[in-house]
Amino acid sequence: METVVEFKDVSKKYSNLSVLEHAELSVKQDDLMVIYGLPSSGKTVLTRLLMGLEEPDAGDIIVRGENVRHMPPKVRNIGYVPQDFALIPHKTIFENIAYPLRLMRKSTLKIKPVVQRAASMLNIEELLDKLPTQLSGGQKQRVAVARGIVKETDIYLFDDPLAGLDFKLREKLIDDLKRLQEDLAACFIYATSDPIESLTLAERMAILHDKTICETGDPQSIYFNPHHLSTIDILGFPRANLIDGRIFQKESEVWCRTIFLEFPIVMDAEVSVFENPMDVTVAVRPESIQKALAGDENCLTADIYLREDLGAEEIIYLNIQNSNLTMVNPSSQNGHNDVGDQINIRIDAASFFVFEKDTGNRIGKGMNNCNA
Repeated sequence: METVVEFKDVSKKYSNLSVLEHAELSVKQDDLMVIYGLPSSGKTVLTRLLMGLEEPDAGDIIVRGENVRHMPPKVRNIGYVPQDFALIPHKTIFENIAYPLRLMRKSTLKIKPVVQRAASMLNIEELLDKLPTQLSGGQKQRVAVARGIVKETDIYLFDDPLAGLDFKLREKLIDDLKRLQEDLAACFIYATSDPIESLTLAERMAILHDKTICETGDPQSIYFNPHHLSTIDILGFPRANLIDGRIFQKESEVWCRTIFLEFPIVMDAEVSVFENPMDVTVAVRPESIQKALAGDENCLTADIYLREDLGAEEIIYLNIQNSNLTMVNPSSQNGHNDVGDQINIRIDAASFFVFEKDTGNRIGKGMNNCNA
């Protein structure tokens, strides 16, 4: 499939403050690409660079095979939905949606069917004669999306457009956006700081952290098989447990030692040599920590110092050997837990990911069939 957007070694500074460094991103035709990052990670800067509202200090931005680094927004032909609704209060919804087309000096005869088609796709046809003050937050957001897609093109850019809406409404609009992307058969690039929104919406994801894009891939691979420490650290709720460790050679195997336990690891294919021994960061997701079953020999004893009940599951915060771990436990399993209780836990060593401390690159994973 053809690549329609590329960031090549893109960097951006404001005064002496670096906000984006050596960013690399490739988006293909018909992709639904989600750019995920924490608040203030540079997502809006990335979208503004693509739109042409800002110019990079270094690197190139390729759109449809052409370097647009110095080109103004109007020639890039990209549909844009900002985070702010930015609706004109004294104009009808029809005129708000039609506004980009008015700027392009389109005739009313040509504008009307385009606006009606966009309104129909977002199920807001009955709102076209109303004013923005008469609409709910969700309706305003639909209008903002409709205004973004009236610019008939093959690339649409969304800058965290559902931020501030309640969960149920976001859930509905996410479904609408996925269907809209299929109907338009266009490339959608969607920036957000919501991990659930990212995993639900994305066909492909890019993780933006520490001023650069550290990993890209499909949601399943990126969540269950991360190759960068930043990915497992920021993607998911609750956030992953990060533990100090050290890897060392033990006869013909490589082992990792943490404050809790030791386990053998399978080194990634691209890691041929390592310093022996070497300090590392070990990561494990909360849902990979489980209550030990009766008779489990390889288990750890921990104290519960905080508990959050989410109905179908509970988040349990543990203290073990003066270190903290977070686990997610289905509420129906193994009875109720209270603050102050002591429980036994087990972790399959295959759930551990091992990363270089300096670069954040993955070194390997815990070996299967070795339990803690």
